[in-house]
Amino acid sequence: MNKILEQALLYDFYGELLTKHQKDVYEQFILEDLSLSEIAEGAGISRQGVHDLIRRCQKALEGYEAKLHLVERFLSVREKVGEIGDVLDEWEENRENPEEIVGRIRKISDAIIEEL
Repeated sequence: MNKILEQALLYDFYGELLTKHQKDVYEQFILEDLSLSEIAEGAGISRQGVHDLIRRCQKALEGYEAKLHLVERFLSVREKVGEIGDVLDEWEENRENPEEIVGRIRKISDAIIEEL
């Protein structure tokens, strides 16, 4: 997964744990794709200050993920739901052996429930 997408997901899950000032600056950098200079000018702080704040935010968000694993679980569940879609697509093409399809879907759904 690319770094920007990873940071956006971390922010989606844990962003509310940041202070308002941290959220404002981090959103401008990650979501609005503003440069450090643009953010610094708007926030009235130095470019280095913005850089340091963003690094602290990233470390905080990564720390939350290391402890809680919410993004990891989300991505795993999303992948399993995709597998269910693939199984159903396969069944729609063949329309054979519905018991096998039901068994495969139950197995995937059980794995999802275990993760939650």
